[in-house]
Amino acid sequence: MLGGARVIAPDGVLDPGWVEVDGARIARVGAGAPPRVPDHDLAGSWVTPGFVDIHVHGGGGAGFADGPDAARRVVAHHRRNGTTTMLASLVSAPIAALERDIAHLAELVQDGELAGVHLEGPFLSAARCGAHDPAALRPPERADVARLLRAGGGAVRMVTLAPELPGGPEAVRAVVAAGAVAAVGHTDATYAVTRTAVEAGARVATHLFNGMPGVHHREPGPVAALLEDERVVVELICDGAHLHPAVVRAAARAAGPDRVALVTDAVDAAGVGEGTWTLGGRRIHVEGGVARLADGSSLAGSTLSTSAALRGAVGAGIPLVDAVRALTATPAAVLGLPRVGALRAGYDADLVVLDAALGVRRVLAKGEWVA
Repeated sequence: MLGGARVIAPDGVLDPGWVEVDGARIARVGAGAPPRVPDHDLAGSWVTPGFVDIHVHGGGGAGFADGPDAARRVVAHHRRNGTTTMLASLVSAPIAALERDIAHLAELVQDGELAGVHLEGPFLSAARCGAHDPAALRPPERADVARLLRAGGGAVRMVTLAPELPGGPEAVRAVVAAGAVAAVGHTDATYAVTRTAVEAGARVATHLFNGMPGVHHREPGPVAALLEDERVVVELICDGAHLHPAVVRAAARAAGPDRVALVTDAVDAAGVGEGTWTLGGRRIHVEGGVARLADGSSLAGSTLSTSAALRGAVGAGIPLVDAVRALTATPAAVLGLPRVGALRAGYDADLVVLDAALGVRRVLAKGEWVA
């Protein structure tokens, strides 16, 4: 029994509130005096659902493409920072290499350590490739798309692609037919082509604004198309480098509180420090907490944790309850994940205890306190 905290529940803030846990599940959530003496008095704290990150490449000095042991290190690092559910994101690489990496990560998906795999590439625009290796990019040919969707026995839960490439809309439909989420990103698509992708079933905007052209008054491009469609959830990276706070506020207002997903896009260097690393075979350099290609030509993911993303969103002007929803219920819903993303009876006992400054005090994952 946890009591005395301000609990962010589906229907609002319970102040004070309490959460009763029974094994790996939440038994009851309520307001006021708890039904028995709490085992943990959390006065002065916030309690939120465990965070859900649908876009993360690495952290704690390891990457998801480095094998199962390294992947477990990534999971452990982000779990300590509040992420209790995550997709493993892979950057562009040859098809055979991605098949191998998906197969390795499928072990963690089967064990419940990961919610699935996110392929950020290789079906991306060379003009908007960012930190992806241009040599690894390719159009989404039907056979290649099918190979990757079959890899890992259904472990792939989301695929980011550029819909303007030859076969783009067909690839979106193939991803959706396989039960995965199609996302639009690293794209040079026009407004009209992006609309076609959404009609074909695309439901996520991969790190909106980044890796795509900006809004122009005669060619609004993908940003306007993705923001205006109520079926699309837009990812935002709130690290102060990828997006100006005014852009964060504008996007959140345009999309509304149910259509924003805060993501980290974290790389191996997250939580470790500055220096030189690699991402998809390309050298990146971290300085001042910002990851860039070594030549300085592009940002290369981030060094965020989900708790830092929450603070970044609130600092940009998003209300705390909306920012928490963008890290919990919304990303869980877009992936169709059951029993996560909310403090509700019968849901997994995943929660984060935050101090008044929104720093992580404790994390509960499947009913177990994280060391």
